[in-house]
Formats: sequence, structure tokens, C-alpha cells
Amino acid sequence: MTSTLEPTLDTATALRLVLTSRVYEVANETPVQEAPSLSRRLGCSVLLKREDAQPVFSFKLRGAYNKMAHLSEEERAGGVICASAGNHAQGVAFAAQKLGVQAVVVMPATTPDIKVNAVRARGAEVVLFGDSYSDAEGHAFQLAAERELTFIHPYDDPLVIAGQGTVGLELLRQVSGRPLKVFVPVGGGGLLAGIAVFLKALDPAIEVIGVEPDDSDAMYQSLLLGERVQLSQVGIFVDGVAVKQVGRHTFDLARQHVKEIVRVSTDEVCAAIKDVFDDTRAVMEPAGALAVAGLKKYAREHGLQGDTLVAILTGANVNFDRLRHVAERAEVGERREAVLAVTVPERPGSFKAFCRTIGARSITEFNYRYAPRANATVFVGVQLSRPGEREELVQHLVEHGYSVCDLTEDELAKVHLRHMVGGRAPEAHDERLLSFTFPERPGALLRFLECMQEDWNISLFHYRNHGSAYGRVLAGIQVSPSDLAKFQTFLDTLGYPSHDETSNPAYKLFLQ
Repeated sequence: MTSTLEPTLDTATALRLVLTSRVYEVANETPVQEAPSLSRRLGCSVLLKREDAQPVFSFKLRGAYNKMAHLSEEERAGGVICASAGNHAQGVAFAAQKLGVQAVVVMPATTPDIKVNAVRARGAEVVLFGDSYSDAEGHAFQLAAERELTFIHPYDDPLVIAGQGTVGLELLRQVSGRPLKVFVPVGGGGLLAGIAVFLKALDPAIEVIGVEPDDSDAMYQSLLLGERVQLSQVGIFVDGVAVKQVGRHTFDLARQHVKEIVRVSTDEVCAAIKDVFDDTRAVMEPAGALAVAGLKKYAREHGLQGDTLVAILTGANVNFDRLRHVAERAEVGERREAVLAVTVPERPGSFKAFCRTIGARSITEFNYRYAPRANATVFVGVQLSRPGEREELVQHLVEHGYSVCDLTEDELAKVHLRHMVGGRAPEAHDERLLSFTFPERPGALLRFLECMQEDWNISLFHYRNHGSAYGRVLAGIQVSPSDLAKFQTFLDTLGYPSHDETSNPAYKLFLQ
């Protein structure tokens, strides 16, 4: 018995549903905590709403339980189903366990074991299907019809939105009497819609601002165009909000009540994870710290001083393996590190002369390999201490005769190149360089190789596990110009998201 969407949710109905939510049968009223270090740096009062303090370490329990608590006896007896790779799955499993309802959770086969085991530990039946959330969702709809299960939507359901809206209800009690700017992470939009409709109905002076990754910005684009947009693909780092299309209800409510959407980079999210840790000693998942990244960016771009800013910390279900990647990117995200390619003379004493030119700044990374030529290109990281210093450093080096390529914003350089410097291959003729997103599952590489034409040689391959459902792969493949059309057919048939990096300056400087 799959549920169907109700008519567009109006403000009065949404408000009533928030006020009559049943979330506190299982959920905690989470604290609001000051962030003293971040407040000092921004010149504002920064407050953190700690939804990571829920029993499943995420706000998702609120909406899932509220929806399931309102099911009829017949629907409960028939069981429920959802599709999720993470926090919604755990929220549904937890709610089902409390209510004595049989739950089926469809998860992509790429889902890390820690999340699969957490759902199974709550007594839910786990079905692994496909490589992506879209694959899992399609299969969940099919199973719902076949087995007459009620589908629990992760965001686009009035009762789910209302359950998430209780975060705003608490916030209004906890931080009263001050004009607020509230920053909310956005995936499908359930949390944003629930908080915004409640806060704006009771205190129109409060500003609600959504935050999205710049590579998963479905709500931003939808609000910009005035209609729901479906993205062709989404980024994989902030996986908790990697949604190709926002909900019908959530889009309509956001259009009415949300001031704007801030988009942030992977580096800015990593820096925000570190900021939260510094002030709380809690480790957020990327989506959990997303609002902090947006808060910081908004405060700096608008020159805020003395404002009260609230960030919703939405979850702490992070795989430990991901922290290595987070630590690498945090300094760049906080603009505390410049990543540069600098050409220096290939002769004794060049490194010393270069360091003298750098001056008192700390060098965080230096990658170099000797080659018998007049000049060498080094990959160097330099610690920064203030805004604008990176541009000044580049200009300073140029004025002293160095050729400099600023790679601080270059994704290829930060994910792959810094681990590969020194691997030139001038003999690799007709090399095409591509970055791929592989599903993190057995057989993914084999499928890649089997789809390839046998006379195309792999001339470069780099992969690092970042503890997520997808792997980032850099591959060089030698393809003759006459085979480029066949090569494009190979990429289309393979179906893994890819990007041609052959013209990337970092590749030309260090690997070609």
C-alpha cells in the first residue's frame, strides 16, 4: 500500500502538523551550544543546534517516526519500506523497532558495512540493490507494490516535513528574543521546509538560509528557475544531501519561506568539520557540518558583525576512514594553505633560494623529483595566516622570476596529483586523462576493463579510498585520434561519471 502525495502543503496545515508531531516519544530535545572559537573569528554569536545528539546520531529520526506513528493499524500491520544509504534508513529502522512494525530498507550495494550493520541491528530487513540511491529507490517502489508495504519517503511527505520542523519549534524556545539567521543543510529539502515554515510563521523576522554543496545544488537551481530541476549527477563527498531533485512539497515551502541558498565547496565543508571539532570535540559527517560551512561563507561575504547565527548540525554518522581526506582538505577550505606548482631551476641550491623567497611562511608540503632538464616543477603547499595572502604570495614569487600555477582550487591536484608527483611519462603518446567516479564495490574495476577496447593501453591509474560509497579514480588511457569516437562510446556505455582532465594544467605540469 504505497502512499501518495497529498495536495501542496499550505502554511497553516504545516504549522498544525509540526505542533501535533509525535517525535518526542523517541527523539531528544537537542541542545543549542555556543561555538566560542568560531564566534571570535567571525565577530558574531555562533550557535550550534546539536542534532547529532539523537539516538541514531541524526535528525532523520524525527520525520521517520512522526510519519510511522501516524500510520493506521492496517498500514502498520502491513509493514513499511524505505530507500536510503544512511541516516533515513537508521531512522526508519529505529522507529519500526519502537513501534513493533516490520521494516524493509533498500540500500545501494555500495553502502559501507557500518551503515548496513547499524540498520540490521535495529531488526530491519536490508535489501542491497544497485550502485546509487536512485537504483535503490526504484527497487523500493517496486517492492512496495509487490509486497503491499507503505513507503516512508525521506523528505517529501507532510508528516516527515512536520517531524523535521520540530527542530525549529525547539529553536524558538531555546534562542528567544534575538534576531536570528538560521542555516540549514539541504538535500531533498525536508528539514529546510519544516524549519522554515514553522519559524517564519511564528517570527517573520527570522531569516532561514539553506546550504548546499556546489556540486549538489538542486534546491538552488530550482529556486533560481522557479521550478524543480533534476540534476544529471550529484557530488559524492557530502553524500547525506546528494539528491538530484528536491521534493514537490519542500520546493513549494522553500520558495515561500527561505531567504536564499548558499553553496559551498568540498574544502569549505572539510574546514567546517574541523571548526565543529575544535569547538565541541564532536566529529560531524560532511552533511552534518554543511550548515556551518554556509554560515561562515555567508558571514564573510556579507560582512556580518554582532549577529546571532545558528547552524543545524544534522548528523555524526561518519566513516572513520573519511577523516584522512577531511584533514587533508580542511586547511585549504579555511584558506590556510596555498597549493602551488612552481618552476625552479634544476640545479643545486634552488630549493634553498626558493625557501628564502617564501620567507617566514611554513611550507606544508613539497613534492619534487629530479629530471635531467634545465628546469623542474615542484608541487608545494604553503601555510597562510590571513585573507588575501595567497594572491600576494603568488605575485611575490612571480616578481622574483618564478613561473607559478595556483592549484589551490584544482580538484585533480588535491585529490590525486599531490600523491603522484614525479611520475612523468613522455613516451605515453595519445594519452587521454580522465577522472572517474567508481562505485565502491567488487567488480567495478573489472567492468571498467572489460568495457575497454583491448588495444587501448592504461598508462596511468590512481585511486584512494575515502571511506564512502564511491571511489575517485584518475586514469590515463592511450587512445589514437582515429579511435576517439569509439572511446566516447566506451565512456557512455560504462556509465560511470567521468570528466576529461587532458587539458588540466596540473596534468601538463607534473604527469605528461
